[in-house]
Amino acid sequence: MAGRIEDYALIGDMQTAALVCRDGTVDWLCLPRFDSHAVFAGLLGTEEHGFWRLGPACGADSAPPSATRRRYRGDSLILESEYDTARGTIRVTDFMPPRDGAPQLIRIVEGVTGRVPMRSELRMRFSYGRVVPWVHKVETRTVAVAGPDSVWLDTEAETYGKDLTTYSDFTVSPGERIAFTISWQPSHKEPPALPDPEGSLEATAGFWSEWVDHCTYHGPYREAVVRSLITLKALTYAPTGGIVAAPTTSLPEEIGGVRNWDYRYTWLRDAAITLSSLLRTGYREEARAWREWLLRAVAGDPENLQIMYGIAGERELGEAELDWLPGYENSRPVRVGNGAAHQLQLDVYGEVTEALHLAHMTGLNRNDYASLLQLKLIQYLEKHWDQPDEGIWEVRGPRRHFVHSKVMAWVAVDRTIKLIESGDADGPLERWRELRDDIHRDVCEKGYDRERNTFTQSYGSKELDASLLLIPQMGFLPPDDKRVIGTIEAIQRELSTEDGFILRYPTEGSDEGVDGLPGDEGAFLACSFWMADDLAMIGRVDEARRLFEKLLALRNDLGLLAEEWDPRLQRQVGNFPQAFSHVPLIDTALRLTASGAYGG
Repeated sequence: MAGRIEDYALIGDMQTAALVCRDGTVDWLCLPRFDSHAVFAGLLGTEEHGFWRLGPACGADSAPPSATRRRYRGDSLILESEYDTARGTIRVTDFMPPRDGAPQLIRIVEGVTGRVPMRSELRMRFSYGRVVPWVHKVETRTVAVAGPDSVWLDTEAETYGKDLTTYSDFTVSPGERIAFTISWQPSHKEPPALPDPEGSLEATAGFWSEWVDHCTYHGPYREAVVRSLITLKALTYAPTGGIVAAPTTSLPEEIGGVRNWDYRYTWLRDAAITLSSLLRTGYREEARAWREWLLRAVAGDPENLQIMYGIAGERELGEAELDWLPGYENSRPVRVGNGAAHQLQLDVYGEVTEALHLAHMTGLNRNDYASLLQLKLIQYLEKHWDQPDEGIWEVRGPRRHFVHSKVMAWVAVDRTIKLIESGDADGPLERWRELRDDIHRDVCEKGYDRERNTFTQSYGSKELDASLLLIPQMGFLPPDDKRVIGTIEAIQRELSTEDGFILRYPTEGSDEGVDGLPGDEGAFLACSFWMADDLAMIGRVDEARRLFEKLLALRNDLGLLAEEWDPRLQRQVGNFPQAFSHVPLIDTALRLTASGAYGG
């Protein structure tokens, strides 16, 4: 049975990622890319759908022991789990080395005290648990083959097969180290090179140490910020610069519900805000790579901008359901692909333009096509900004005139005007200044409820939406504007949970609400960080700090956050770890540090 979402650790190589549970079980791994079929899909099913457990041996009727302690080695993505047993203590080190060749997952068992019996239990199931591979020996190596895929196991320990599973039983003494490595390779190619676990461990530690050294943030929340930055780096697909929203699919927003989506793609919105956080903490190379990814993905067709693409810029992300998987804690359906790819979400134009603007302002080398793309996006918005859309939350109900979408259209025009004013692009400056004024006037007239002194989710609606918290952050109105303060206070009243966390919008229980879906969801963590930001902006800095530190306390023991927090079950829900949670964590930390609003 899969663990709780927050029981998992992330390891990865900037091309794919694995989730490792507290009991030493790898329950999720897609090879060779984030969006490939899973080899271990136990997270969304049962052990029959693939897993790899490595830890102290236990009786057949006993649950595998959980790690007594676990941590990342310094500022890295190298996981160390220690188990205290009646016979001694052992340490398991899990990591995936950044790669040029075959993807590898390496697990090193080290004896600390005593003599501890150990077991490795490896059950590979290809195609999301549906295909049992042919497993056989090739000299000293074990290989599992199914269709186009092969996974090779290398270890000094003796292995044997039983019940379509590869086992290894061994004992470790103090100072003894035994490594296990699995490597993926196309099945028609020569076997991958023999691994060098110890050399790879040293190189991986060096990689992360050097990367973290570029971080320019040295404030009081450095530990949380650096862990979030490492997580965002791990979600970047190194060959192209694309950034996935999360490395998982179908982890539910409501346990047992249907709000289960595939996040292993590059949302322009998520990637743009991720880029913003990376730029403001010193990481310009990631910005350059993402800008190049964007230009390739959009190509010569900015009028047909998608809200998301594959990690190499693929456009077709057809959605399907995997009916053989029962889902995480019976949360069905399990989905792969994402049918929202072709929705109209006008806010994306604003997020992309804001990211390009920030890259320009922070001194990233000029790219003429990036400037041309920005102009093309505004030409599109000029004709379409006043249309209804599906909005930031990708509603599957009818299109509406979402206020946040209009605000972000304003942002797109505003940042492009600034680009022209700087002399780095040419465009119809006066016409677009009038366009910026027209959008602003339209929002303030049609998206604002004067009786309640709050902006609303969409034109003519009474509902609120947490995305309205971005109005002052984007510069649409100043923080001290009475309409901004009224909106913040209304969201606190109407969208706040008992714990003080913020919901995205009313989901109206089991009936289909604005998003066209049944059921509820947890508090969307990004929204709560936005609230902390806004509170700091309007001078309520102590309140902002308290909310921020409550949010930090929701992270698991390794500093990771899923998409949402379920206030009823008091647990994390949604895909994990989620870029859209870690980005605003960084942003709020930067704002509170600048304001001096932090505890001693």
